[in-house]
Amino acid sequence: MLKQRIITALFMLPVALAGFFWLQGGGFALFIAAVICVGAWEWARLAGCLAQVQRLGYAALVAGLLLLLYRLPQLAGPVLALAVLWWLAAIGLVLGYPSSSRLWRTPAVRMLIGLLILVPAWQGLLLLKQWPQGNSLIMAVMLLVWGADIGAYFSGKRFGRRKLAVAVSPGKSWEGFYGGLASSLLLTLLAGLYFDWAARDLLLALLGAALVVAISVVGDLTESMFKRQAAIKDSSNLLPGHGGVLDRIDSLTAAVPMFAVLLWLHGWGAL
Repeated sequence: MLKQRIITALFMLPVALAGFFWLQGGGFALFIAAVICVGAWEWARLAGCLAQVQRLGYAALVAGLLLLLYRLPQLAGPVLALAVLWWLAAIGLVLGYPSSSRLWRTPAVRMLIGLLILVPAWQGLLLLKQWPQGNSLIMAVMLLVWGADIGAYFSGKRFGRRKLAVAVSPGKSWEGFYGGLASSLLLTLLAGLYFDWAARDLLLALLGAALVVAISVVGDLTESMFKRQAAIKDSSNLLPGHGGVLDRIDSLTAAVPMFAVLLWLHGWGAL
């Protein structure tokens, strides 16, 4: 398993780096759309669509929506607003699971939720890429999420006692969450000191980082909740040793829209 993980990671890393940071404009939009559409194909299975024609049809629907948004950039604001509302609602669904499953157990509702998760993630990345220092912004949100994941893993393994959401993901603990949050806040603090941010900007950055990390955990737990309901371990086996695409981007699907909205509120870019 470890050998598989390493080989897959060595293949994925240069492809991901080239797609995120080298591609521009339509090429970048198409690259991210391809990732999101694969995620949609996987999500259809979580929604209860087991036939390949249904899963491909759902992926095609997502592709069509992304094309529409690419041609109508004025819809970016409403799309991200819907995403923020969805992720706030997802907190309650995760904390209320399994009782909350009665609200989304039908395939139609789960497919709608998939749209609220996947489409805004594409839209958020597209905006970040277009804003000033776009590549740096994308790297920043990734570092926040990756830093939180690494910190949560080690602190949870060492100190984990109190379960974060035992019905959804028994392995996650509050201690792991705090450790992940501390790791990301430390990265933010170091960035602020390095770039000599004003005190007010540094405080806002720390608050924003905390919100992004917290919502990224909700993204992770949300996918875990749907996988548990569907009685599957991984979203697919497309990435040997790593599961599926959704398993790799679940935290980012929540973090990216929140990150973009916070930057917009701070006046970084226009919607």
